[in-house]
Amino acid sequence: MRSNSVLRNVLIITLVLLNIGCDQISKDVVRKNVESSEYIQIIGDNFILTNVENTGAMLGFGSNLSPILKMIFLQALPVFVLLILLFRILRKRELDKFMALAFACVIGGGIGNLIDRIAHGSVTDFFFVEIGIFKTGIFNMADVSVTFGVLLILVLTLITKKQIL
Repeated sequence: MRSNSVLRNVLIITLVLLNIGCDQISKDVVRKNVESSEYIQIIGDNFILTNVENTGAMLGFGSNLSPILKMIFLQALPVFVLLILLFRILRKRELDKFMALAFACVIGGGIGNLIDRIAHGSVTDFFFVEIGIFKTGIFNMADVSVTFGVLLILVLTLITKKQIL
């Protein structure tokens, strides 16, 4: 039984690290190869590659906060929340494997964006999608991980109607 929980935790941590790695590698490629605010059409006007530094959170929220408030709300608080979340999913033995995957995506994506905020003072965003009336803000792979994880948590919670943490 003990070896199963160790293997489970290794898999969760591996998934978190894979999310962080994919995010950081993609951002590094964009920083090195795409000029700031360059507009590269990948698939017409529907899928655009760009390079935008976001000094706030999602869709620029918080970019006008004072430096101390940015540090509290966009760095310190997320570090605290993500560490508690990681600790909780590693300790919760009966957590469904799909729910563990979902939380690993949320944590990995969150850490990926935190690395940017701490190391660069902003988050590198580079994808933009517009298909008909569906239009996104500019986002990155960490945002994809977090969004996928949150949607999976919502779906699994609605299906099972169980308390997750």
